[in-house]
Amino acid sequence: MNIIFILIPLGLVVLAAGVFAFFWAVRAGQFDDLDTPAWSIILDDDTKPPPSNEAAEEDSKDESKPLD
Repeated sequence: MNIIFILIPLGLVVLAAGVFAFFWAVRAGQFDDLDTPAWSIILDDDTKPPPSNEAAEEDSKDESKPLD
């Protein structure tokens, strides 16, 4: 029975932390746009990424070699 005197205040503290986190997230704009992140994977553009530095260095090394 004495555990109730610990669990009720602990539950209220956890509840207060959850309410604080919710209002902080709303104020920070976490819930402003709920649709765009879900569509971003579908609307991914199909362009090729730019070549990495390693690939560019290998290409420049190949061009500097004299042809036989």
